Amino acid sequence: MTELQTKDPEQKDKLEELNKQIGELRKAFTSTLIAKDLPKPRKTQLLERGEYNLPKGEPLQPGVFEVMGTMPPKAPANRLGLAQWLTDREHPLVARVLVNHIWQRTFGYGIVRTPADFGLQGEHPTHPELLDWLAVELHDQDWNLKAMLKLLVTSRTFRQSSAFRTDINDPENRLWSRGPSHRIDAEVLRDTALWASGLLNESRGGEGVKPYQPPGLWKALMHPASNTKNYVPDKDSKQYRRSLYMYWKRTSPHPMMTLFDAPSRETSCVQRSRTNTPTQSLALFNERQRVETGLHLGQRVLQEANSESDRLNRLFELLASRRPEKTERKACISLLEQLLKRYKNNPKDAASFLSVSETGRETSLDPALHAAWTQVAVTLLASDLATRIY
Repeated sequence: MTELQTKDPEQKDKLEELNKQIGELRKAFTSTLIAKDLPKPRKTQLLERGEYNLPKGEPLQPGVFEVMGTMPPKAPANRLGLAQWLTDREHPLVARVLVNHIWQRTFGYGIVRTPADFGLQGEHPTHPELLDWLAVELHDQDWNLKAMLKLLVTSRTFRQSSAFRTDINDPENRLWSRGPSHRIDAEVLRDTALWASGLLNESRGGEGVKPYQPPGLWKALMHPASNTKNYVPDKDSKQYRRSLYMYWKRTSPHPMMTLFDAPSRETSCVQRSRTNTPTQSLALFNERQRVETGLHLGQRVLQEANSESDRLNRLFELLASRRPEKTERKACISLLEQLLKRYKNNPKDAASFLSVSETGRETSLDPALHAAWTQVAVTLLASDLATRIY
């Protein structure tokens, strides 16, 4: 290479440019630590009560608890062997626990209602044979979670009505005599509203994003010397990325996430709580991004349909994948007429209400009509229609 550089200056320049590009590429990667077995394992002995200076007995060998079975015959005595044992068809726990977790995410409660405890102190499964069958099915599908989720949501159990049945004595729905009915998670609540309004930014990866939140919240909760006491919301479409990418400060999570029971992430959470408070209703109607999604959702139906009936149909299709029932249609039309009358008589209120979005709005739309449909959209976004699985 040195001889080439000496004889051909042009090649030398190209080589320097390539080395520079390689250097820039390496800077783009982040180093991380990995676990690796020693060439010769160190001797490990039993340390009773953690007395590190008093090892006892023969050197210990890698293995698993006998009560939970044995390692597969050809599995190596290392981390790879442990992974093979955990995913072995004969393992009594892993597939069952995972399937129970997927069932819980889909139906609201697991077949075992104590997802953190499958032992003697936990609840027995309501349908043990079903749990076993699903565990075997998951293994036979090569642990394909998407296929398992599809199996559950296309099942007759999931697709049945969630209406309470007086002919069956099953108040807690432990027999799955009716479909699931529960509020969706905080992240899903935000993402579905953004999707329906057409605002959702589906780009992947990158830094955490900072949506709107009350000004001064971080400053009020932070130490004066903290370097994260100033919260600056993101601008433009970055504001509307999925909640998965929301910047998470453990000492001060986003208030909408906390309000709707998102876990703090300080400890492992196998089952979220689901509260129902007046504050949640106030936030659904008044939080800035909820109103903004309502504004763009109202704008969307105004642009995609011409009549009141068609616009209402489109609104329900976006939020619930169905047409409104007669009582729902009547209530929405009545609300729309009241709001339209109000905003026509108070154009300043309409203009103020429509100024919430930093991305602006379609100015060719009549402000009173747009404000009225925005309010209807916000109302439906705050209803069971858009906040619950039912």
